[in-house]
Amino acid sequence: MNEQIIKDLFSTLIKREKLNEEISYTSHLIKNPEFLAKKIGEESAELIIDYIKKNKKGVIRESADLIYHMLVVWITMGIDPKEIWIELSSRKSKSGFEEKKNRGNK
Repeated sequence: MNEQIIKDLFSTLIKREKLNEEISYTSHLIKNPEFLAKKIGEESAELIIDYIKKNKKGVIRESADLIYHMLVVWITMGIDPKEIWIELSSRKSKSGFEEKKNRGNK
């Protein structure tokens, strides 16, 4: 498995953006940003709950849900996944503490 799954899913979601929101959940989310934001919150909370409960299958399912909704957010913001990979790559030579300390300096 590699980043190709994200690229493929992202391409599929971009195509769904143009569909009628009554037949496409993705289109519905894109046209309703408050609902999309609420879904991000719900999926995050469900992931946290399954993590605390040490429910591996639940963490897998909720992670997939959260990633899907995150990709939809990227689409609404005009973000290409490559931009995220560049940001992640820029962090790999820094410690997590250093990266967090320097966030305010951008």
